[in-house]
Amino acid sequence: MRALRREVERLPRPYVTEEAWARHDPFRVLISTILSLRTKDETTAAGSRRLFELADTPAAMLNLPEETIARAIFPVGFYRTKARTIHEVCRVLVERHGGRVPASLDELLQLKGVGRKTANLVLTLGFGLPGICVDTHVHRITNRWGYVATRTPEETEMALRERLPAEYWIPMNDWLVTWGQQVCRPISPFCSRCALSRGCGRVGVARAR
Repeated sequence: MRALRREVERLPRPYVTEEAWARHDPFRVLISTILSLRTKDETTAAGSRRLFELADTPAAMLNLPEETIARAIFPVGFYRTKARTIHEVCRVLVERHGGRVPASLDELLQLKGVGRKTANLVLTLGFGLPGICVDTHVHRITNRWGYVATRTPEETEMALRERLPAEYWIPMNDWLVTWGQQVCRPISPFCSRCALSRGCGRVGVARAR
């Protein structure tokens, strides 16, 4: 994993993801991650900034009409549905949690639109608590390496919790998102320029560059 970190730090970072920009603010991490589903990072970042200029707490967000939220976050994917989800999440945060984001995986998973990926991002980026965020890149790459052999992101998370040293739990998602976007791509990865190729099992790789 140290080798992965060194290589990722050499890659260009053309933009800062909204999740990184919102570190240590659980509410911003939560809302930004909800917006990020099926949406490019640049679009998520811009939509999140517009929305947080209007409201940056659950109570303030709840006072915004859903249509105002939808206009602020457009053109993120499914923006009207996400506006309704944000409204419902903020209602629950205000009514059940005193206007605060809970620092509990189980409580986060009870919020509308929040799955394990989002919950783990809130815990790790928002609260600095242990957790492993498994998105499509983490799931694909760790299976491609042969480091785990799993069928779903949830299975990958559980396998990594068993095998991956705790010091790498939080940064793993950042590293593999960047690596997956620029080197270890889903189709025809750049194996010829991958500094980690010697230890990679290339599981499921039919064609590489």
